This record gives sequence, C-alpha cells and structure tokens, in this order.
Amino acid sequence: MRNIVHRHLGKMVAGTAIAVAGTAVMVAVTLPGTAGADDNGSRAGQSVPQEAGAAGAGDAAAGDAAAGGRAVAPGVVEAAPDEGQRGEGRDPLTDDELERAEKIALSRQLFTSSESVDGDRGPQPLGVDLAEPEADEAGQADAPRRADVTFYDYRDDTLVTRTVDLGTGKVVATGTQHGVQPPLSRAEKAEAAALLIADPLGSGLKADYKDATGKTLTSPDQLQLSGAVYRAAPGAQPAVLDKCGEHRCVRLFPKIKNGPWVDARQLVIDLSARKAARLDR
Repeated sequence: MRNIVHRHLGKMVAGTAIAVAGTAVMVAVTLPGTAGADDNGSRAGQSVPQEAGAAGAGDAAAGDAAAGGRAVAPGVVEAAPDEGQRGEGRDPLTDDELERAEKIALSRQLFTSSESVDGDRGPQPLGVDLAEPEADEAGQADAPRRADVTFYDYRDDTLVTRTVDLGTGKVVATGTQHGVQPPLSRAEKAEAAALLIADPLGSGLKADYKDATGKTLTSPDQLQLSGAVYRAAPGAQPAVLDKCGEHRCVRLFPKIKNGPWVDARQLVIDLSARKAARLDR
C-alpha cells in the first residue's frame, strides 16, 4: 500500500500525527492516525483486532467478579434532562434558542442580497454563540440573554454578525467585517472537498481513495473532513491564491472512512473563487 501511494498525492498517512507547516502561515495540526485508521495494514472495512482484545478484557473482568461471588450489575444510562425552551442567566443556549436566534437574524433583506458557499441565495451560517453581557449588566441574574449569530456572505466576502435579544426577539446590533476568517463550518469543508474532487488537482486524492478502498471517490460524503483557513503571505504561494485571507480559502485534511488520512497539505481551495491550487513549496 505504501509503495503504491507515493505515485499519487504523496502518501496516505497512518502514523500517530502529522505536523503541518503552512507555507503562508506556520500551522501545527495533529491528525490522529489511529482514529478509525487501519494501522495493521488490512483493507478498509475489515475488523480491528483491538476490539476483540477489548472484549476479552471485559470477559476477564466479568469472570473475576463472578469468582468473587458478586454479579456485576448492568450499566444504566439515564435520560438527559429536558433542557426547556429557554435558558437562564449565562446558561448555554438551548436548541430552541439556537434555532430561533438564527431565524431572527436572517432577515429577508440579508437573505436576498447575499450568497452561500455553494452559490445559493442567502449567507452561509457559521455559528450562534451566547453574547457577552453589557458592562452594566455583569452579575445581574435577570440580565437580557442575547445571541451573536455569524454568517459569511460569499457575494462580497463579508463576515456578518447580528446580535439578537432572545427576550424581545429583535436584532439589536449588526456588524460587518472584511478579511476576518473564523473557523470553517462543516458545509464549507464539504464544499471544498467537492471542488477538489471535481478539479484536476484532485486526481491524486481520488487515486489514493481507489487504492485504499477499490471504489471511486465521487462525493465528500465518502470522506471524514478536517480543515483550516489558509491565509496568503507575499511570495509564499502561486498568484492564484494571493487573495486568500480576503477570500475564504481552505486547506483540507481528508480521511478515508475506516481508513487512513490522505496527505493533501499542498493543496488549497479558494471557496470564494471556487478554484484549487497547489502551493509552490
């Protein structure tokens, strides 16, 4: 397997970690090679011997308990308590509050004037977080609960943050920023993988997937995806990536499901321009 992979994307990594030294930015990323990877050289999908060992250890523990004259009571999993529709004070946002905050923040005007990562109408949702209280509200038990809702507008590469008062159901503040690149959402990593698979530069990834599984890679759903935002630095990348930082760009760390990581560190996908490029060094 290792000999085959060298002629494709570079190599498939089954070690315990990869230190990623970014060309534009020094980045350290740990990729756990044992998390679902096949460290024993067997093909993807085969059983992992450690599982049998773990089961054997459990049987031995049960035998020891029986020898001592006491039966081991089965474990009991208690149901999670009902979190309710609304939290209190600085409690984490409930599922209902998360959903409601995003709906309130996404006004019709913002929806019709913006674009998501896949080109559809409406901004790309990035996250919803409990907003910090105002200075004069600190320590108040009945301080208003607010949520910061963030979107990325791919129409003009703008980060949009809207603060929603969960008590009144109104947007109380709106901020826009350029050149600010928060962590990637799951949808953005999936779109980056789809662009790479469709690009000629994705041929190595597809060849490595074929070698590992015997199947054809056609969809991001066939991979486990991690990724990091890539920012350009003068002279550190091909000219096509010079706007990364102003544009939203991604370095992917794909993992074959039930298989190894694939080394794609030299490839960058510009989600704003919908192009892929290989780093010069």
